[in-house]
Amino acid sequence: MNRRLAIKQVLIFAGAMALLPSCLREEGKVSIQLQHLDISATQEKLLEEIAELIIPKTNTPGAKDLKLHLFVLKMLDDCYDKKEQESFLKGLQAFEGLAGAELKEKLIEANSGKPGLAKEVGDFYAIMKSRTIGGYLNSKYVMSNLVIWELVPGRYNGYFPVKTA
Repeated sequence: MNRRLAIKQVLIFAGAMALLPSCLREEGKVSIQLQHLDISATQEKLLEEIAELIIPKTNTPGAKDLKLHLFVLKMLDDCYDKKEQESFLKGLQAFEGLAGAELKEKLIEANSGKPGLAKEVGDFYAIMKSRTIGGYLNSKYVMSNLVIWELVPGRYNGYFPVKTA
């Protein structure tokens, strides 16, 4: 009887240890796993808003629907060096605390390349804009619904009108 109780307690303890990391997850962290970047949940929301301002929702899904801000973060984490990552984070900090019209105005200034703007803000916006657009153009939605590919050399059309010379 004691052996059964011991095995039962060990299994319960092992199950609790397996579940413990998910219970202790810090609130306010980014929703994807990043190796080199330390992004908070508020910064992720800000990146989501900026991406939505770059590619807004119309009759096609916008950046928020396609979660392009997560694509930008993953590309930045995996493909950019430490110096560019730090510059991106410094530029992101310049946008923190802004919302709505202030954010749009600051983004327009960054897009126009005003000389009085900090270099980090320009670097941040350049990376954010290029990766957001790249992620949109390579998204499943665009590749399956907007871009229609035909295999080379294409289909044969025997009824194609030909003009005589």
